[in-house]
Amino acid sequence: MGWKTLDDMNLAGKRVLVRVDINVPIEGDRVTDTTRIDRIVPTIKDIVAAGGTPILLAHFGRPKGQVVAEMSLRVTLPALEAALGTEVHFVERPDPEELAALPAGTVVLVENTRFSPMEEANDPAMAQFLASLGDIFCNDAFSAAHRAHASTTGVAELLPNCAGRLMQAELSALEAALSSPERPVGAVVGGAKVSTKIDLLQNLVGKLDVLIIGGGMANTFLGAMGASLGKSLREEDLYSKAREILKAAEDAACRVILPQDGRVARVFEAGAAYNVLPLDKATALDADQMVLDAGDTAVQRVAEAIEGLKTLIWNGPLGAFEIPPFDMATKAAARVAAERTKTGDLITVAGGGDTVAALHQAGVAQDFTYISTAGGAFLEWMEGKTLPGVAALSA
Repeated sequence: MGWKTLDDMNLAGKRVLVRVDINVPIEGDRVTDTTRIDRIVPTIKDIVAAGGTPILLAHFGRPKGQVVAEMSLRVTLPALEAALGTEVHFVERPDPEELAALPAGTVVLVENTRFSPMEEANDPAMAQFLASLGDIFCNDAFSAAHRAHASTTGVAELLPNCAGRLMQAELSALEAALSSPERPVGAVVGGAKVSTKIDLLQNLVGKLDVLIIGGGMANTFLGAMGASLGKSLREEDLYSKAREILKAAEDAACRVILPQDGRVARVFEAGAAYNVLPLDKATALDADQMVLDAGDTAVQRVAEAIEGLKTLIWNGPLGAFEIPPFDMATKAAARVAAERTKTGDLITVAGGGDTVAALHQAGVAQDFTYISTAGGAFLEWMEGKTLPGVAALSA
């Protein structure tokens, strides 16, 4: 690991710039989900306990370089103070001398960094200004690490830097899952479209022992292999790419598991009648039929594959999990993974918005080894891309 943690830094009497992600959902003037706020609490408390003054840098929404009152970070203050159990000092226009004069241990929140057009441009002038506010830079926003912004990379290059507790946990979990995993290692990759995950699949087949493909994207692979899938969601223009990925997996000795059967319906709605049908060349679905979930045989095959793994990465559902009964495959597979995790036989790392929602829906999110809330950064890491915010910490 080429990055430092808070434990490697002398924080006593230091102003610590902490890049956090508190881009939380709100209704009116109330935060409706405090997950991201809760996750930065350990970093802030550890800095205060070590005698440092945490100065929080964050974005909120997409103001595109303009001051937008509805995107002020003020709305997060009540939730932030409740989570920390202390007052938070909010500043719209930070002044280095004023911040230096604050009592040690004061928690400071700086207004939305994206109110300045220099933030997303990673303007050196803004990076220099931010650096003038602190003595140490701590990045605790892995979810923003795929952005080369002034508050994620620019300032990191100008101050002694380290990873915060959340960033440390994310990087450790991902490195354990993909860089040096306990083998056999597998992945569940689902979701609607292959087009959004081509880079991910191409990177994974060279690193995995088993790749389980589900969701709408599985239809593209099945179609590429000759299955007749009625009006099922699929991307016919990517059939050749799907065959390329399957060939690359074969060459890398990565076993690919596609659903042998599926829950097939004529309407896409909760409680819709369905049949479990084979998904192969020999069975042609009617023109108005569509695959909405993996079938019983497919679920059994996935469960058996998971039983044989030591490490599992999960990104995306195996079916239209938002509407029952087409959430059955995702829930069943997730419960198998969760049980093996609880017994210490499997390391499970999951990420992506739909993934997190599906695991919560299955009631097993708390049982996985690690669940990332990073979204885009999680995907780019799995694609094998260098994340600017992480690279800056290694500089």
